[in-house]
Amino acid sequence: MPPPSDPSSQLPVSPGAGASVDHWLAYLEAIHPTEIDLGLDRVLIVLRRLFPRKPQARIITIAGTNGKGSAVAAVEALLRAAGRRTGAYTSPHLQRYNERVRLDGTDIPDEALIRAFEAVEAARGTVSLTYFEFGTLAAFVAFANAGVDQWILEVGLGGRLDAVNVLDADLVILTSVDIDHVAFLGDNREVIGFEKAGVLRPGIPAVYADDDPPRSVLQQVAAQKVSLALLGRDYHLSLSDGEKGAGSGPGLEYGGRHLRLPAGPLPVKSVAAAAVAIQSLEPGLDVSAIEETLSTLSVPGRFELLGENPKIFVDVGHNPHAAGWLSGRLASLKAPGKQIHAVYGALADKDVEGVGRAMAAVVDHWYLAGLDVPRGLSGSVLKSRLSAAGITDARVSETVLEALKAALSNAAAEDLLVVFGSFFTVAQARDILLHRNESRL
Repeated sequence: MPPPSDPSSQLPVSPGAGASVDHWLAYLEAIHPTEIDLGLDRVLIVLRRLFPRKPQARIITIAGTNGKGSAVAAVEALLRAAGRRTGAYTSPHLQRYNERVRLDGTDIPDEALIRAFEAVEAARGTVSLTYFEFGTLAAFVAFANAGVDQWILEVGLGGRLDAVNVLDADLVILTSVDIDHVAFLGDNREVIGFEKAGVLRPGIPAVYADDDPPRSVLQQVAAQKVSLALLGRDYHLSLSDGEKGAGSGPGLEYGGRHLRLPAGPLPVKSVAAAAVAIQSLEPGLDVSAIEETLSTLSVPGRFELLGENPKIFVDVGHNPHAAGWLSGRLASLKAPGKQIHAVYGALADKDVEGVGRAMAAVVDHWYLAGLDVPRGLSGSVLKSRLSAAGITDARVSETVLEALKAALSNAAAEDLLVVFGSFFTVAQARDILLHRNESRL
């Protein structure tokens, strides 16, 4: 007689009719043995069942270490200004999963998202998909169901082996290449650049949003005869106004056109790359329309202002490159004689020491928040790791709420307060700050 089956080893049961988004997300988390499993084979099998032919849409793929979400938002807004119908896919989310899939600028409704999940589930059969792979395919289905013809896709991790890369791009933006996700992408810019350049396709246009691409990126550009617009060579930024955080913003020159970009709050290089890309995608969109569209652009969690007296910013910068940008923005806003208070929470696999070094020059007071999430660091461990960056005077709290309370109790009205680090840190802070009465802040 065979031994009784172990219920814990049984496969999860697919959600039935009437299941909620939360029910579906719990199922997605359970159907694959690992959270991250890079590779395109599984996704391609299911994609071909869902889409026997390439979707009838223009695909804009955005990869890079930092600034991807800002570039997605800028391209999305500019395409909508040109009268196009857009679908935008980003990750991770802050408050609700629906934020990852936008249809014509609006988060997808639960009903449409569930229909897309059901379609992927029916198509995959016995193919095991990760949470991200399943969600990526569901976004494609949702875009097709909604009839949007411009698909703006943010790469989740790397590029070459990311699920987004199963679709051939018609235009690519590479925002930046720096060190992050070392366990999956490598520990130097050349190796990481090779992975991110994997989203390029022969002969397509591409924009690189910085002036120092790794050789590995340029080699792929040359090998595939990609038409590359490179900052500092093919288009130019005058950063003086924007870098100071004043005036009308930096100037952009490209293809004989000159336009003025907003001074903030988004990374100006990402916004500039989007403006360059739109001139290839929609050459009829005039300069005034581009400037007007970009002037009001913002992205939740990206140097987002959520309080006054003191000003409170939240930012999802969680690696040294992003922290360097954040440090510059804070320095540009700091009034003489005033102080900067920083609430910081991080995951264990991040370069905490590098982030600390990037922020040390501008932060006067540190408040370290423990994160009770997978891979989250406790406040005490975070303090120990920051000590390697020379940061030894920091207040430790067990939660983001406690750290935020401590920072607010010490900050003067004219000071600056920033909450930054992991998406989990910023998500919790946003929830607290947007619901101050309920949170007892």
